[in-house]
Amino acid sequence: MKNPIYTTLLLICFGLLLSPASKGQKKIAELTLIYDYSVFIGNVKSDDIGAASHTVYIKGSKSRSEMSNALFSSTTIFDANTGFAVVLKEVSGQKLLIRLNPQNWSEKNQMYEGIVFKTTGETKDIAGYRCVKATGQTKSGMLISVYYTRDIIPENRQYDPAFRTLDGLPLEYELTNGNVRIQYRVSRINLNPVPASKFDLPSSGYREMNYEESKTMNVGG
Repeated sequence: MKNPIYTTLLLICFGLLLSPASKGQKKIAELTLIYDYSVFIGNVKSDDIGAASHTVYIKGSKSRSEMSNALFSSTTIFDANTGFAVVLKEVSGQKLLIRLNPQNWSEKNQMYEGIVFKTTGETKDIAGYRCVKATGQTKSGMLISVYYTRDIIPENRQYDPAFRTLDGLPLEYELTNGNVRIQYRVSRINLNPVPASKFDLPSSGYREMNYEESKTMNVGG
C-alpha cells in the first residue's frame, strides 16, 4: 500500500526569507522564498517526513522549486518564456533528469487549471506583511486555503501553477486532499538577486528521460 503522505506530496509537487519591504504594491523580478511545511493525517501531525522545506527561486522568466523531506526530494526548473521544464529527483537510489515540453508541463499541472480564488474578510500579518485570506478548489476537489500579500507581486506569475491566478504572493497556505492536509508557512523572504547558476542543469550523474518515459516508470514529473 502506498504511503498516503508520499502520494499526496507527489501529487501536489510539480511543488519562502528577509526583512519587511516598504508597504505598497511592489513588483519583483527576483526573489527567494523558503517555506517550512507539515503534514497532517486528519488532525494528527505526521512525523514521517521529518524536517520539510519548500524553496522557490525566481529570476525573470525562470523559476526553481525544491521540495525536501525525509521521504524524498525533488527539484523543478521551469522557463515561463519557453514553457519547457526539467525535473530532478531521486527514486530508489537512482537519480533521474526528466525533461518536459510545454504540452507535458500543461498535462502535469492540469489539476490547477480553472482555480478561482475568493477572498474572505480574514487578514493577518506574516513576516511583517499584511496578508488577506482566499480559498479555492481544484477540479479534483483538493481545497486550497491561502494567506497572501499584495505588497509583493512577482513579475513571473507562472512560477507556481497553483497560484498563477492569485493576485499576490502566498506566504501561508494549506492544501487539503481527502484526510491529508499539508500546511506551508514562509520562514524567510530574500529579495536579493538570484544566482544564474541556480538554473544550471547537472552535466552528469543523472539518468535522462522524457516525460512519457517517466510515466511508464510511475515516477511522473
